[in-house]
Amino acid sequence: MTVEDGGAPLPRVLADTAALLAPGAESSGALWRLAEPGRQLDANVVRVPAGGRVGTHREPDLDVLLLVLDGAASLTGSDGEHALRPGMLTWLPHGSTRALEAGPDGVAYLTVHRRRPGMRIGPPGTAARLMPDDGGDSGDDGD
Repeated sequence: MTVEDGGAPLPRVLADTAALLAPGAESSGALWRLAEPGRQLDANVVRVPAGGRVGTHREPDLDVLLLVLDGAASLTGSDGEHALRPGMLTWLPHGSTRALEAGPDGVAYLTVHRRRPGMRIGPPGTAARLMPDDGGDSGDDGD
């Protein structure tokens, strides 16, 4: 039984992140997202290619947890730069300003936050902010 057919919600395995991150898998963008009906959270597995950036932005409404799954990145906040590597769990409080730059092998991470209907990360290959930085401004300023 499920919520959809009137039953109680059931725990379930949603994704195999090892398979999502395996060689030959999608190279960048949102690789997976939580899409279960009735959920209270949003979650995404995102891959940023080597040298790619998520530009400086401020999320005014949502706290975000970011867990690095693979690769490395540099997270820059108003308090300076933080090196991120696999297994590091980072809290990005609402109202904080941040930017992320992938390391030489790229980075893959899981984000989790309270659900905000209408918020979406584009499919792989469509988000300009996930492309390698060419020194110019991508025009994208955040979430």
